[in-house]
Amino acid sequence: MSASKSSSYEILTLESNDQQRTVDIRTGTVSVDYYEDIFSPTITAKIKVANTGTSIAPKDNPDGPKQSIYHGLPLRGGERLRMKILDRGEGKLGLDFATDPSKYLFVSSITDVISETQRESFTLNLVSREAITNETTRVIKKYNTGSTIDNSVKSILKDILKTDKFSDQSIEKAQNKYGFVGNLRKPFSVLVWLASKSVPVSSGDATAGFFFYQTQDGFNFKSIDGLISQEPKATYIESQVNKGDTERNNDFIISDYYTDKNQNLIEKLRLGTYCSQRMFFNPLDFSFTNPSEGKFQLDSYKEKIKNLGKKLELPLIADDSNKQLGEIPTRILSAVVDIGTMEKDVSTDENADPGEYQAQAIMRYNVLFTQTISMTVPCNTNLRAGDTINCLFPKISKDSGDEFDLDQSGLYMIKELCHHFEPERSFTSMLLIRDTFGLFKEE
Repeated sequence: MSASKSSSYEILTLESNDQQRTVDIRTGTVSVDYYEDIFSPTITAKIKVANTGTSIAPKDNPDGPKQSIYHGLPLRGGERLRMKILDRGEGKLGLDFATDPSKYLFVSSITDVISETQRESFTLNLVSREAITNETTRVIKKYNTGSTIDNSVKSILKDILKTDKFSDQSIEKAQNKYGFVGNLRKPFSVLVWLASKSVPVSSGDATAGFFFYQTQDGFNFKSIDGLISQEPKATYIESQVNKGDTERNNDFIISDYYTDKNQNLIEKLRLGTYCSQRMFFNPLDFSFTNPSEGKFQLDSYKEKIKNLGKKLELPLIADDSNKQLGEIPTRILSAVVDIGTMEKDVSTDENADPGEYQAQAIMRYNVLFTQTISMTVPCNTNLRAGDTINCLFPKISKDSGDEFDLDQSGLYMIKELCHHFEPERSFTSMLLIRDTFGLFKEE
């Protein structure tokens, strides 16, 4: 059976704020949307519900006439939801936020409320428990310069957010050490900020840039290079031919796709993606670095960075020039170097020297979004934000036959995804990103 068929709502139980009353909303659920995004520190979900006025007894009169969920539970925000949905595709594990209380989802808001005489409908907007904790806690303490950034990330998750939804494998090691003060900022803000300063151990000093995000498995602190290096989770093929439900490959057919963006050269040049100069002020001796000495060129890192496709190639700046765009600085970066501000003893060492990571991170983040594609496939709950998948697109030509487009096809990273469930169908929509063109990665 194709995974685009309906999935099974195993558990959809809403629990009141006092945790004394529950109501099963499976029969009234119109649709469920579950979201992940490598730019989002928390998972989210939406459930559209329609029910009659005979769903739950009043709180103050258990034997009285039943009421609707909105007024009978009542729904006021903060309620817990147990959710388990089985994906009917072969080998799919589904979504499980019901067996472990720490994974229960929480109602952040109730929208689209429509009340009629004998019927009501509303939308439950859901978040993880940590999203609520993030709003009620602050990072206060000082983190010393002797600790690498990944250790600070683990400390914030464990001590501030009070969560164990991470592992040594989900928190990638960073090579650079960084000292900072929380300054009463929210945990998620600090964690995303630290991600932009981190340099992965695996790539030496080639490329900075991490993502902090949550999937159904828990929290992740992963480098761009680390995500690119993983094996693809699946291979999807775009086909104009409809196949029978008995064919297993129907689960990996691209239902629909379109290209949102294919390079924005002017924007990349404005951001200094390919080449920039760095100038920093030293508050210890009141000196400035020479911009020409702090020059960042993509060509210096092209052989070190990992790509989803072929090596990045840039055009010449002019017809009569032998220089590429990556050799001419298009942005000057300036900042105050953090020296001697975190420790009792005055140090002349930079605190996570921005000269080592700032330009690299700008390059890495922006190059990754060279291409963006929106795609819909049969529901696959085994996919996660941050995974890579292999996509094969047909070559558009009169005589192409069954050939694939070797430039458009290849590996893509899942920037965000949505698993959509309805009583009669289910599917997964994704926003895919890629840094270069080409069918295969070059070693």
